Amino acid sequence: MLFTMQEFIDLIIMTIGVGFIFMDSFGIRRQVMAAKSYEEDPVAYYQSALKKKMPGFNWNALGIACLITAPAVIFHEVAHKLVAISLGMQATFHAAYSWLVIGIIMKYLVGFVFFVPGYVTHTGVATPLQEAAIAFAGPALNGILWFAAWFILKFKPIKLSTRAVQILVATRYINGFLFIFNMIPIGPFDGAKVFEGLMQYFFV
Repeated sequence: MLFTMQEFIDLIIMTIGVGFIFMDSFGIRRQVMAAKSYEEDPVAYYQSALKKKMPGFNWNALGIACLITAPAVIFHEVAHKLVAISLGMQATFHAAYSWLVIGIIMKYLVGFVFFVPGYVTHTGVATPLQEAAIAFAGPALNGILWFAAWFILKFKPIKLSTRAVQILVATRYINGFLFIFNMIPIGPFDGAKVFEGLMQYFFV
C-alpha cells in the first residue's frame, strides 16, 4: 500500500490546518486597470484581514484556501515520498502537528506565518546523489506547479473565469515562494540537503 491510513489522516488534517492558516490570504481581488486583469495581493489582504473582525466562519474562504494550498504543500511532501520509494527506500509522510499549532498561533499574534506543515522520513541506504534527488523532488514539484500556473495565465490556452484567474495567480504566488524558500541552502531546508548531496557526489 502506497499510503497508510495514518498518512491519509495526516494529509487531510494538514490540508485543513494549512487552509485555515492561510484562508484570510486569498479572499480579495484587485483589478489592475493597466493590465485589464485581476491580480491577487495575498500579503496586502492578509494584513488588512487581521484588522477586521468578520462575523461567523467563512467556510468558502477555507475551501478556496485548501484548494490553493493543498497542491502546493501536499504534492511537495508526496514528491519526496515517491522519489524515495522509487529509489528502493521506505518513506512515510507525517503531519507536523506541533508546527500547525504554532502556525495558527502566529496567524493571530504576529500576522506572519513561518512553519513546517509536514515532513517525510525515509529509511534505507542512499547515495549522496540520491539524497539530493529526494530533497529536490519537493521544490521541483512546486516549480512545476508555478510554471503551469504561469503558462496558463500567460498564454491562456483555455477560457478562464475571474475566480479561476484568482486561484491561478495565488497558485503561482505560493508555489514560487515555496520553491525559492525551500531551496535556501542552509539549515533544515531542502536546498541544504540538495547542496550537501551534490557537493559530496562531485567533490568527495
